[in-house]
Amino acid sequence: MAKTIMVQGTTSSAGKSFLCAALCRIFRQDGYSVAPFKSQNMALNSFITNEGLEMGRAQVMQAEAAGIEPSVRMNPILLKPTGDSRSQVIVNGRVYGDFTAREYFAMKQSLVPDIKNAFFSLAAENDIVVIEGAGSPAEINLKHEDLVNMGMAAMAGAPVLLCGNIDPGGVFASLYGTVKLLDEADQQRIRGLIVNKFRGDVTILEPGLRMLEELTGRPVVGVVPYMRLDLDDEDSLSERFSQKAGSGAVDIAVIRLPHISNFTDFNPLQRMDEVSLRYVETPGQFGHPDLVILPGTKNTMGDLAWLRSVGLEEPIRRHAESGGAVVGVCGGYQMLGRHLSDPQGVETGGEAEGVGLLPCGTVFASGKTRTRTEGTVTHAEGIFAALKGASFTGYEIHMGKTSFEHPAFSLLDGERPDGLSCGNVFGTYVHGLFEKAEFVSRFVGCLLAAKGLAPAALAEDWNEYKEKQYDALASGVREALDMEKIYQILEKTDELPV
Repeated sequence: MAKTIMVQGTTSSAGKSFLCAALCRIFRQDGYSVAPFKSQNMALNSFITNEGLEMGRAQVMQAEAAGIEPSVRMNPILLKPTGDSRSQVIVNGRVYGDFTAREYFAMKQSLVPDIKNAFFSLAAENDIVVIEGAGSPAEINLKHEDLVNMGMAAMAGAPVLLCGNIDPGGVFASLYGTVKLLDEADQQRIRGLIVNKFRGDVTILEPGLRMLEELTGRPVVGVVPYMRLDLDDEDSLSERFSQKAGSGAVDIAVIRLPHISNFTDFNPLQRMDEVSLRYVETPGQFGHPDLVILPGTKNTMGDLAWLRSVGLEEPIRRHAESGGAVVGVCGGYQMLGRHLSDPQGVETGGEAEGVGLLPCGTVFASGKTRTRTEGTVTHAEGIFAALKGASFTGYEIHMGKTSFEHPAFSLLDGERPDGLSCGNVFGTYVHGLFEKAEFVSRFVGCLLAAKGLAPAALAEDWNEYKEKQYDALASGVREALDMEKIYQILEKTDELPV
């Protein structure tokens, strides 16, 4: 049976996901078979496994760091918010149902067997399982029903490393307060404290670290520096949304929808020197982009109404009518059509007119498409004409079926023909479209050519690039943490409360 270690945080932005990924890579480098695990994840960035099952993208990142194929067992419960207090619940990779927060809270204990089955099957196959918590263990109103923080630590018999983000300030108070709000048994599960995202001279911090150790009775096992790495982010806390646009010749405006999902699709674009990519929420931010992207969303009809209410639909339409490039991905593709219908109330119910830039319509239904896909571009027009013949890989996750009106041309061909190309506008259901070096290079080359500029250099293979990022993450975290102490914590699980 595997050794276990769990990373919990004082807040949702403490950096748990990246620390878990770093530990996965470090343990792998040290010769161990390792797997990540998070019993319950709330995220709109998701992924489709080879089996056609859906899981949170943070655990995909951690699996990649561990050097193994992502498995839905690493994230048995995924909550995908569709509104402020309602989520689609995914269990073992399949849609379980839509629930309000109160409804889910009342039934979630029935999912404990699914969590245990997933965790113990991973533990039987690996030397180490690295477990990620969610939010904070000090959410004392939820403690008696917890299955993702100390409740999960108890199920797994896992020692806990508690991390706090120093970047916004208050890290000593958050670490101390979190420990002291826990009951004695849960306090005993915490075997080390980590200060994360530190900028500056650590020697100045040391007096506070010693005081924290005295006050909590727990050792500080490391101060991790703030590292600028290019890895997949968690949804609403992503720093990418607030980053200033770069200096690339091609200006790409991604509409930041309220329920934006799988914005990791655009990370390969963002890292190219020729691209300046920014996220837009208001007409005042729209500017004069070379390309507008309508991304995926967990609430297509609701976000389409938002697009109109804030005044962004008209600038997008004018941009397209003047010959500008527009791309819609998944929910964004559905919005670009002429009409949407939700007769079963899968989203908000009713009907809505689309933006009208593509001759198609979408009808929502309860069945969910989950599949990996690959193929080539069979038809492209206007600015994107040179994309014809480019190969792609990716995956689909969507509710609803889109039907073409005539004249219409399928954009992508392969095992599952997909998408629609019409002038300088195209839509596709394929996530991960820009990860293949050939495709993203030709795509950016089309935008450069439209401005009379030289083609883009061939992009680095995305997987090779991510491998370098995982190694850099592991190197920085290994240097910052007392790994000898962490290995000791892994071994001394007999001291934990039963």
